[in-house]
Amino acid sequence: MNHYQAIAANKRKSWFIIGAFITFIGLASYVMAVGFGYGPDLVGIALIGSGILSFGSYWFSDKIILAMSGARPANREEHFDFYTVAENLSSSQRMPAPKLYVLEDTAMNAFATGRDPQHAAVVVTTGLLSRLERGELEGVIAHELSHIQNYDMRLMSIVTILVGLIALMSDWLLRMSFWGGRKREGEGGGQLQLIFTVVGLVLALLSPIIAKLIQLAISRRREFLADASAIGMTKNPEGLARALSKISHDQEPLEAANKATAHLYFSDPLKNVHGAVGMFAGLFQTHPPVTKRIAALRGELSV
Repeated sequence: MNHYQAIAANKRKSWFIIGAFITFIGLASYVMAVGFGYGPDLVGIALIGSGILSFGSYWFSDKIILAMSGARPANREEHFDFYTVAENLSSSQRMPAPKLYVLEDTAMNAFATGRDPQHAAVVVTTGLLSRLERGELEGVIAHELSHIQNYDMRLMSIVTILVGLIALMSDWLLRMSFWGGRKREGEGGGQLQLIFTVVGLVLALLSPIIAKLIQLAISRRREFLADASAIGMTKNPEGLARALSKISHDQEPLEAANKATAHLYFSDPLKNVHGAVGMFAGLFQTHPPVTKRIAALRGELSV
């Protein structure tokens, strides 16, 4: 499979997962609302409220994340390879050059942020710049530019809003049910209402976990897509594969990262590779295993 086929396949799989996710959120919200005695109007109200609260953080996401990370603007003279690689790749893709930042940390990592290509930034650590060759750095920067080009930050912002919506709604309904504050529509509505109530209770308990797992699956899928898109930019899969290999051997966690921002990074910044075991280990990771990413880049794995 060449990189064009890999990009097409990844896009199809990504949108299938996203479609399934939106369907799950909608159905779960409806069943919980009806099961706990509230009308389906609650779903719309909750979505509007969540959207309003999330809009500000989304609109200023680049400024918020850059401030949280402590990154400083890159300097062309001091960070020549970083600057020129980003400029050359942006020019070749006919996309606006992102703002460039450097994070003082010996861990090897990078991330992109911003709501669209016109308001994007790419951040790399000093550890990454000091240990990668130019061809390897080119692969990493191309990967981050692919996230920008594919509007992955916008997509993951929407997914995060939906995950937050289902978590808040589940928590609120459980609390209201516990304190007896629900308003029953059709009190004693028969067996169908009882079924809705039982299923609604189960979904209220499990939906936040299921939604989080789907969010992580979308994040992993977009990493594969960014890898494939990066090859389309550089025509050098081995450069990106070597960069991944080097970064995978760096076991130093990134101090500026946290669980809320981990999915933004080129590689898992928390180095949380031992958080789960067995067949479920991959379900709780923001990034695919590095071995699978490298195999996909070298055409040894279909993703």
